[in-house]
Amino acid sequence: MAPVKELTVGQVAMRSGVAVSALHFYEARGLIRSHRTSGNQRRYGRDVLRRVAIIRVAQEVGISLAEIGAALESLPDGRTPTREDWNLLSTAWRDNLDRKINQLKKLRDGLTDCIGCGCMSIDKCPLRNREDRLSAQGPGARRLLVES
Repeated sequence: MAPVKELTVGQVAMRSGVAVSALHFYEARGLIRSHRTSGNQRRYGRDVLRRVAIIRVAQEVGISLAEIGAALESLPDGRTPTREDWNLLSTAWRDNLDRKINQLKKLRDGLTDCIGCGCMSIDKCPLRNREDRLSAQGPGARRLLVES
């Protein structure tokens, strides 16, 4: 039996573990592509399975759909992404991921003393910004931000 060259949306959902509605969403965002049969049913090339896997992994580590879309646009249509393709994508995301990891570590370490405190010791809190003194440095939680 010859391998199936095209997959229905249900087959892609089952094989990828992604809901049909998510596949429709990815398609509407231009992250994946399908074509329509004469009966107006979606059909996907087998390469969509690897693309969906890349989308899921990237989302899991906090990469935005906009960044994922920009990266996937660099891949050729109709071809399963290769190891080299993945290497290029992951390398491009590395600096951003390193920054996010550092931010999360700082947040974790800064909140260790706060968990369970209920701000009973607000006058001793290392995150406190008394009288908004840090506002000159910019918006947001200045003590928790990691410099880029």
